[in-house]
Amino acid sequence: MTWTAPEITRTIGPLEALVGDERTLADAWLDTHRQTLLWKCGGLTAEQLKSRAIAPSKLSLLGLVRHMAEVERDWFRTRFAGQRAGYLYCSDTDLDAEFDVEAADAENDYAAYVREIDLVRRMLSGRSLDETYFDPRREAEMSLRWVYSSMITEYARHNGHADLLRERIDGRTGH
Repeated sequence: MTWTAPEITRTIGPLEALVGDERTLADAWLDTHRQTLLWKCGGLTAEQLKSRAIAPSKLSLLGLVRHMAEVERDWFRTRFAGQRAGYLYCSDTDLDAEFDVEAADAENDYAAYVREIDLVRRMLSGRSLDETYFDPRREAEMSLRWVYSSMITEYARHNGHADLLRERIDGRTGH
């Protein structure tokens, strides 16, 4: 039986809650972007998820899913929380390995992304956006607020890529 990414129903939290405290709105926007990436993958087979936009680009929906799993893990768990989570797909010598999807297991990679989101959500519960940490890569004190802003921006950019990739695969559009 051929695995296909599950169809999901997106919620439109930030579009429904026009007034709210900063954390509520930040969580809603981040979750909306996470859901959008999963929604763009819904109903596609592993091979379709691996389909690249156009040569020589390595961009594929599965590559984006793997990339965002790495980014979630890196910014929230490794940098902010100081966990020794390690890489999912990358290495110190190949920081773009998540985009090499030819031999990837789409079902496992999709599940890893969903798990990573769940771990991050639980880890961030009750944490203040004002909380800071020292980022050794940037050699600077950084706030959770900055990480949220960066993640929302990262998702927005890559969800634009996902829009184009999905339209190329089967013509499905939407926002």
